Amino acid sequence: MPQPSHYTGPVDAAPDRGVQPGVPATGVLLVNLGTPKAPTARALRPYLAEFLSDRRVIDYPRWKWWPILQVILAIRPPRSAHAYARIWTDVGSPLRVLSEALADALQRELGAQARVALAMRYGAPSVQTQIEHLQAAGVRRLLVLPLYPQYSATSTGSAIDAVADALKRLRWPPELRLVNDYHDDPAHIEALASRIERWWGEHGRGEKLLLSFHGIPERYVRLGDPYLAQCQATAQRLRTRLGLDEAQLVVSFQSRVGREQWLHPYTDATVRRLAAEGIKHLDVACPGFAVDCLETLEEIAMQNRDFFLAAGGQELRYIPALNDSPEQVASLAAIVRRHAQGWDHAPA
Repeated sequence: MPQPSHYTGPVDAAPDRGVQPGVPATGVLLVNLGTPKAPTARALRPYLAEFLSDRRVIDYPRWKWWPILQVILAIRPPRSAHAYARIWTDVGSPLRVLSEALADALQRELGAQARVALAMRYGAPSVQTQIEHLQAAGVRRLLVLPLYPQYSATSTGSAIDAVADALKRLRWPPELRLVNDYHDDPAHIEALASRIERWWGEHGRGEKLLLSFHGIPERYVRLGDPYLAQCQATAQRLRTRLGLDEAQLVVSFQSRVGREQWLHPYTDATVRRLAAEGIKHLDVACPGFAVDCLETLEEIAMQNRDFFLAAGGQELRYIPALNDSPEQVASLAAIVRRHAQGWDHAPA
């Protein structure tokens, strides 16, 4: 876990490297999901309320969802707080600390080409606050890069909604570009593969590699969400790059809630099945998460490890996310430069 950075926002985050004379300042807004302020039920309630009130996440009619939400907010915060407490560090939430480290590293990589800011879709710092900070710093061209490699309306779509809401409040919004996804970006796939291979080189290789992606309701895919296809594409490109077949590299989906059918096979059922089939050593990676968080550190490395062991397995080993690794920073910088083409020239 990196030490806490001094990243507090686009104005205070890094030394002012300036911009090219005559060129409107370019800003890069990284957006991640968010995190509660503390691993307590009191801190979880407002965070969960904001998250679960998002129509992109839960699209039920308000009259139907509102009473259900009140029950959830009465029951779930203590349970979620316990899970967060298992991974909380002396410097705070892993998602926040690691996202800040990634933003800092990307700022160093881009230098004077752009100002980098980090926003959280839920919680602080908000998308609106960070866009206002960037504009106050002179940014007139804004590239939004949600830290979700695979597009889903529940994640990237929601981040885009937050950006649109923020821009509606500005008298003079900046020119805007959006990175929709980067699930099959060659540099990103290479970064993922290199991470896995390096980890194998240090720790040995398990009998199978499981790729666990965050789940969404199957109904969302039927409505047109491309998330499932993009997860499958990421997995297939990793199979090709790592030289594995479908039996050696398995895909599953985690974090389901409620009674609705979600994308399957489910991760918890998959690790139990693999253990029952005689697999003793299982490696798990989560290529849908840019940095490690509750879903990787607690749900995979703790909960699902216990499920695997209880079903007869001997060792479930979680391969860390890319976090602020040089490979991830380089791949994201390349994406930024590609999407910002034409912005590096001064107007006539």
